[in-house]
Amino acid sequence: MSISFNELGLNNNIIDGLKKSSITIPTDIQKEVLPIALKNLDVIGCSQTGSGKTLAYLLPIFEKIDCSKREMQAIILAPTHELVMQIQREIELLSVNSELNLTSTAIIGEANINRQIEKLKTKPHIIVGSAGRILELIKKKKISAHTVKTIVIDEGDKLLDPNNLSVVKDVIKTTLKERQIMIFSASINEKTIEIAKSFTKEPKIITIENKITVGENIEHIYFETEQRDKILVLRKLIAAIKPKKAIVFINKRDEIEILEAKLNFHHISTFSLFGTASKEDRKKALENFRNGKIQILVASDLAARGLDIKGLTHVFNLDLPEDPKEYLHRAGRCGRNNLNGTSVSIVNKFEIAALKKYEKAFNIKIQEKAIFKGVIKDNINKPQKKTR
Repeated sequence: MSISFNELGLNNNIIDGLKKSSITIPTDIQKEVLPIALKNLDVIGCSQTGSGKTLAYLLPIFEKIDCSKREMQAIILAPTHELVMQIQREIELLSVNSELNLTSTAIIGEANINRQIEKLKTKPHIIVGSAGRILELIKKKKISAHTVKTIVIDEGDKLLDPNNLSVVKDVIKTTLKERQIMIFSASINEKTIEIAKSFTKEPKIITIENKITVGENIEHIYFETEQRDKILVLRKLIAAIKPKKAIVFINKRDEIEILEAKLNFHHISTFSLFGTASKEDRKKALENFRNGKIQILVASDLAARGLDIKGLTHVFNLDLPEDPKEYLHRAGRCGRNNLNGTSVSIVNKFEIAALKKYEKAFNIKIQEKAIFKGVIKDNINKPQKKTR
């Protein structure tokens, strides 16, 4: 029997706000987290990509914030600028739809700090941002950490790694001991859990086992070619499929801008998340990608962490991920909200073995395809001619 948001302790305003976004039934992670989070207990939540983790921590925050007080009450830390802005959009949407006078602001590194200081003068209830810049503003006494009652660490496996841990801990140390800490990620290993336990109070560990490793509505296919011909094949596939929105994944940061330039040269509207563009240009590009003005986004696994783009139909792997679990994270970017999606891998002959391991490990079928004269078909008999 399905449990309702009302039974989980949410007020009617928030429930009505969720309905306006066609959200009526809580996901498994939300059902498990809300009763615990509403009791102000610390939480470590692990659930697959696309399972509703963001709302799992936003809903109890919304429920507990006292909108009558003009003070900062929650901090949400995220590892990438894009994820920060996505969380901020979700907060804004839920606030408007719920008709709550709840305010928030996004704080990201490398952006104009003086503008951020001006925004903070309004004392937003929720601050979502990068740990480094938030710590800087706390030290400048522009963020009142002593009024913060909840800290969320999103993508905990990333923010609690050796490169980020010390800054995250420093942010936590500025807040009062009674604050609540919630940590979420799609994958958290035992080492990360032990680290989390060192600065939380008897955290409740919630792990939602993946009933299906990746959505049944996502098709998995691959095309074999020479390494040097991968971009050619990608261009042909984009021309044949004509995806309105697609992400191309590359492992090496320095190759991302090169691919962006090559695709744009061939009149394929493309933007890369890593590059020399300003934060304003990146924000505008993501907005254009969301509304369909940009067709292709080129990104690394880190840059695409947590991205939720409506209408994203295809994911292209120009490189296979270094961590096999990232294959699922990538595929999970498309086919969301029960829509169909396709994960396309463009591989050389040496990478096929890795695809076979994915099939076995994740219980999926990755079917080989071929493209000939602009038509995609099953590759039952491999063509003798090399792709040009």
